[in-house]
Amino acid sequence: MDAVITYVNGQDPVWQAEYASAVGGDALSKRYRDWGTLRYLLRGIERHIPSVENVFLLVSGESQVPSWINRSTVRVVAHDEIIPRHFLPTFNSTTIEMYLHRIPGLSEEFLYFNDDMFPVMDCVHDDFFNSGKAVIGFARHLFAGGKYKKRVRNSDRMARKALGKRPGLFFVRPQHTCSPMLRSESEKLYSLCEEDISGVVSRLRTTRNFNQYLFLDYLYYQGKTVKGKISNKHLSPAVHGPGTIAANILTPTTKLLCINDVNMSDADFEIYRESVVKAFGSHFPSKSRFEL
Repeated sequence: MDAVITYVNGQDPVWQAEYASAVGGDALSKRYRDWGTLRYLLRGIERHIPSVENVFLLVSGESQVPSWINRSTVRVVAHDEIIPRHFLPTFNSTTIEMYLHRIPGLSEEFLYFNDDMFPVMDCVHDDFFNSGKAVIGFARHLFAGGKYKKRVRNSDRMARKALGKRPGLFFVRPQHTCSPMLRSESEKLYSLCEEDISGVVSRLRTTRNFNQYLFLDYLYYQGKTVKGKISNKHLSPAVHGPGTIAANILTPTTKLLCINDVNMSDADFEIYRESVVKAFGSHFPSKSRFEL
């Protein structure tokens, strides 16, 4: 299986100029903030998921590629290689997620990582795929309060529509972790829903978007998922102090960690960032093959 990582560095002046030109104003959102932890995600993949063969780093352009990336072992893919040009530039991860299956050379089985998800304990192939099916847990929801839940519900309804099913009273939400995906099934779904997808993709997030769950829901409703929860913990500065997050990195109790960003002052961000980077540096002290 392969790994796909979407990455953005909001401090990149080239990217900032592109954002200002396309959208207007400054990109100050936490959504684009770089914690400096991409190298530890790559070290985590090498050390803890040895069954990953190829790593693809998906970025908006050349200026987004960190100087330390070893391009002989990391396959860098620019947005314009997979996303129709009339939708670019985009600053919306849900738009990018609609086109992952177009990455050249991508294997049938692949793991999709946001850059805030980290393997911290040993994983095996069967943690993610079993007998050609994706292993992931699903929760059921009735109400779609908030922008995120609306996108989740949109994705559920579109997956059902693609399979000729009527919308249900409840909708499903996959576990928030790295996503095990099947390229051929993603291609099939896209071909069925291309017009609907093209009608809602946008430069910035809206409540009309679908997200990556569209492809996982499509697997779920076909019986192509295995019921099982990937060993994962979600940590957020909104509820966890820097010491707690660092402790979970140094002495993990789950195979993966998601360290989600939140709105906070620059001073608080720097405290958290330094603590997280120091802990990851202790957990992964050696360079991976993905680094120069």
